Amino acid sequence: MERSRLLQCLAADYMRLRDVAGAGLTAKVPTCPLWTVGDLVRHVGLVYLHKAEVMRLGSWPDPWPPEITDDPIGLLDRGYGALTHEFSRRHDGDQATTWHAADQTVKFWIRRMAQETLIHRLDAEIAHNADPAPIPDDLAADGVDEVLELFIGYGSTQWTDDFEQPLAQAKGHVAEIRMLPSRCWQVQATPQHVLVTAIDDSVTTPPPSATVTGSPGALLRWLWARETNPTTDVHQPIEVKGDEEAIAELRTLLRAGTQ
Repeated sequence: MERSRLLQCLAADYMRLRDVAGAGLTAKVPTCPLWTVGDLVRHVGLVYLHKAEVMRLGSWPDPWPPEITDDPIGLLDRGYGALTHEFSRRHDGDQATTWHAADQTVKFWIRRMAQETLIHRLDAEIAHNADPAPIPDDLAADGVDEVLELFIGYGSTQWTDDFEQPLAQAKGHVAEIRMLPSRCWQVQATPQHVLVTAIDDSVTTPPPSATVTGSPGALLRWLWARETNPTTDVHQPIEVKGDEEAIAELRTLLRAGTQ
């Protein structure tokens, strides 16, 4: 996605998160156990401030976090202002420290913060049982690609403690993720890492044990385990077929990468 589009989506979801949180900060967040909406908003505000500091300093800030006296909404606003200020001072390809070795650029954080904000505004909507705002197809498709390629595929080679048990217990099932209308990935655990392969008609792949099919928005929610809002499921259903053990294995890998 282009920078301007990602920033547009980031702004919209920041405002949506802010608005929904205004309905009450003490509500429990089912998708983030032990958190209230206030905790959720504070987390996002701190994430914004952290990434602003990463870009400002050119390295990971240490010590972190700083002492915070803001209320959650105030912190969210201050963090968003600092984050977007740092983005405005830099080009996409400018150097920025990130956790992805192959992509040490400002554009990485623009994308990551847009996706982070989307997922957490879904959390706030679920907490307040609010009708979910639409997820743009382009943002959702980009998010599906991110969670599969980075959080699961790349993550399994980097966050070895998180993946050690899931990989040791995995039986090597192949799960196929089909994003309508035409994109597809296969996911398979190996003893060393999770193999994520983008496939098309020109690629010969093993038949999957299970398939998960849906629109970009519905698929993104399923991958992040944010599909618990009944209204959402009615409007954009997911089709899950195949071996139940393979689906459970996929869910375990997703939890390891996205916790």
